[in-house]
Amino acid sequence: MKPFMEALPPEVNTKLKRVKPPEEQVLFQVATDLINDQLFGERWLVVTDRHLLFIPTEGVDGTVEVSLAAVQEARTEELVGGGRLAVERKVGEPVYLHYSSSLAPKFAEVAEGIQQLSKGETLELPTEMERTRCEKCGRLLAEKDGKCINCAKKRDTFWRIISYVRPYRLQLILVFGITTVAALIDLLPPLITERIIDDVLTPKANLGLLAWLALALLGIRLLMWLSQVGRTAISSWLGFRAAEDIRTELYRVLQFTPLRFYDKRKVGNLISRMTNDAELLEEYLIYDLPFILSNVLLLLGILTLLLYKSWMLTIYVLLPVPLIVLGGALIWNRMERYWRRWSVKWGRFSAHLNESITGIRLVKAFAQEKREGIRFNQRNDELRQVSVSADRAWFVFFTVMNFLMSFGVFFVWYFGGRQILGGELTLGELTAFIIYLWMLYRPLKWLGDFYNFMIRAYAGAERIFEVMDTPVEPFNSPDAKPMPQIEGRVSFKDVTFGYDPGKPVLKGINLEVAPGEMIGLVGKSGVGKSTFINLICRFYDVNRGSLDIDGEDIRDIRLEDSRSQIGMVHQEPTLFNVTIAENIRYGKPGATFDEVICAAIAAEAHEFIVSKPDGYDTKVGERGGKLSGGEKQRIAIARAVLHDPKILILDEATSSLDTPTEKKIQTAIARLVKGRTTFAIAHRLSTLRNANRLVVLDDSKIAEVGTHAELMTRKGIFYNLVHTQQATTAVMAVGGGKEDSEEEE
Repeated sequence: MKPFMEALPPEVNTKLKRVKPPEEQVLFQVATDLINDQLFGERWLVVTDRHLLFIPTEGVDGTVEVSLAAVQEARTEELVGGGRLAVERKVGEPVYLHYSSSLAPKFAEVAEGIQQLSKGETLELPTEMERTRCEKCGRLLAEKDGKCINCAKKRDTFWRIISYVRPYRLQLILVFGITTVAALIDLLPPLITERIIDDVLTPKANLGLLAWLALALLGIRLLMWLSQVGRTAISSWLGFRAAEDIRTELYRVLQFTPLRFYDKRKVGNLISRMTNDAELLEEYLIYDLPFILSNVLLLLGILTLLLYKSWMLTIYVLLPVPLIVLGGALIWNRMERYWRRWSVKWGRFSAHLNESITGIRLVKAFAQEKREGIRFNQRNDELRQVSVSADRAWFVFFTVMNFLMSFGVFFVWYFGGRQILGGELTLGELTAFIIYLWMLYRPLKWLGDFYNFMIRAYAGAERIFEVMDTPVEPFNSPDAKPMPQIEGRVSFKDVTFGYDPGKPVLKGINLEVAPGEMIGLVGKSGVGKSTFINLICRFYDVNRGSLDIDGEDIRDIRLEDSRSQIGMVHQEPTLFNVTIAENIRYGKPGATFDEVICAAIAAEAHEFIVSKPDGYDTKVGERGGKLSGGEKQRIAIARAVLHDPKILILDEATSSLDTPTEKKIQTAIARLVKGRTTFAIAHRLSTLRNANRLVVLDDSKIAEVGTHAELMTRKGIFYNLVHTQQATTAVMAVGGGKEDSEEEE
């Protein structure tokens, strides 16, 4: 209820006290961001146990009061750029409350809540709402319920990146040592150039000294090259290893995050974080961090030498620097916004690419290639636009910075030349000074590029860390109870569950299932059959009540123990692009080849497997694309047979099979379910005849429980479902449909 109890402003609270009787209880109160369909402003809806109160803020006249008993209907209506809550009254004109598009999900729940109250039902609102804006700064989030990248502290991001390098202290010390030596060596050539001009070329020819100084330059160049090679080799190893650790941790988190996490995110977007964002971070670790270290040391060394030689000329050198630093600070925030947008656009681009390729059969089946091409072009164009905008802004800054840097050279030549003419400075000293000047500007110049790369890397890092900070499933909970061998007794005790806690999919479920019993789950689409088995697998935890296995709350059992003893055969089986044998062996990696064959025989799969050229070594293709639907289903059944679970779940396990094969599979399943607690969902109700009990779900509750014969005798919901299916099957049979009419009674 928390998202729907927003804090009232003082002026609205005053108006509420004037119109609300003291005995009425406020159930929820929310604000909208539009006064009408054109003007931005704030209006409030306060709902009590008797009335709806539409209260304007200061400067808008009139509070509208509607009795709950007078409400005919509450609904939301979509408008251009927003929508409105429409409250139809039994007598009188409707009352409207306008809102922008960002508030549409909230007011959809509000309309549902008003409907519940008007019908005398219990108010059930979500306890949490997907966040689309940052609670701190109010900006739109890149992803719903994501972290606000704008509010992330760069310092924290930097130190978190560095934490992945800290374990490799020896390599860090080597990089730091080599970089320090290289920076010191890099300061020597201008000094030698100064000696060549002042001690060799200007007063008189000194070939011996010239030879030694030239050899010194050559030696310094060789040392610089060796140090660069060593530093690059070590820093590359360090960067690649740290990036590998980041990708490993990210993948581990993706593997162990709850299914709720994936319900709100697109696969392509997550893949983009593993690939594109991780690559940006990798480049930052390999190239940018060593660049920072070497150039900071070089800048300090150059400034020290310049001040030592001539503090006055050094001031002229540094005149453009404040403008460069100020420009960099100003461009930082702007570029940061660009590259964050770029990361978001790239994620959407990857998500669309993933969807269009995985769904290519559907695209071709409906001849929608042109439409998908248009959608791709839109995503591609969005990516191009933000890239062009970022590069354009960066180019302008970069050219202005180069122009400002040239002023320092002009000042040094003019004032340094005057000092030479006045005998205060030698030509060699001025030449060395100018060389140091360009060495000073070089890091400043590349600092701009570094800013660019760093902003992109930080944007990618923050997106990666957002995923890493997602709470994972409690696989390693120290308080969990080990249960390496379960019997299979399953108990639902007053279980209520909703993917959104305010909208229960299952309500007050009570069911005792004995070990080895087969339960058939029956009901219309959307009544909660799949949710029922999701709770057994603990893909989600119950909101209220408890789900026990062998008398222990499933939340107290070690997660690995409970899931490792549950086997599933889905309506759409998932196969990996490996051999048939490896797919069958997936649930029991150490199984022998003989065990694989026995499982395939039990699943009626051995015959078609050995008929293939490579037999059990046949690669099934991506998502099993080289196999028929029936073949994939039988491999999935074989996998479950080999896994030998104590609790078996069959989710439309025979839906992809033709009639002759289905009869064979029914025999195989009959052998498979012996001694196992089984929960079966089937579209064809006739396939559940052998179940010990059928559980009929309706209106999110258990409506009927009994055997097939008992439920048919009662002539209730199950009876009606059977006869509806019979009638449908008969029509299909007359019309030339593939399915044969089945006798259900």
